[in-house]
Amino acid sequence: MSVGRRRKTPRLPPRWFIRLVWSLHRGAYRFFGGRIGLWRPRARGWGALRLTTTGRRTGRQRGVIVAYVEDGPHLVALAMNGWDAGEPAWWLNLRAHPEATVDLAGGSLPVRARAATGGERSRLWARWRQIDPHLDAYAALRPSETAVVVLEAVLDPGPEEQATARND
Repeated sequence: MSVGRRRKTPRLPPRWFIRLVWSLHRGAYRFFGGRIGLWRPRARGWGALRLTTTGRRTGRQRGVIVAYVEDGPHLVALAMNGWDAGEPAWWLNLRAHPEATVDLAGGSLPVRARAATGGERSRLWARWRQIDPHLDAYAALRPSETAVVVLEAVLDPGPEEQATARND
């Protein structure tokens, strides 16, 4: 490979800039009462959802806006912390308390979180790579593997299922 064609390691914006953008996004979401700031994934793109977790230490509700893609009925996010070292707090909270709520552009949904493993993780990582061809290079900036988080809808049992469960 010639020197002129060598791949460069991607450069991230400074951390203060990433945090500023996150703050502005959250501020717009709050200011407009949730009418702005969330969107569904577009073709070959990601969407934005608001994830509400239970704090692993405080037990209080914590909200964060996260990028996601859809995988059938599941929502899939990357626990990347802006490509900085360390796990994002929302992922640490989900590992301690996997039940959460997501607010989507079309409404809210209770979910249960888990890390994708094996072939599923590889398939979902490849899906994200279609959206961002620099994904592997960004992930290499982190000292540990980036978790691929699957958010599965939790369906409330209907009255018939509740009665059956009580009778068992």
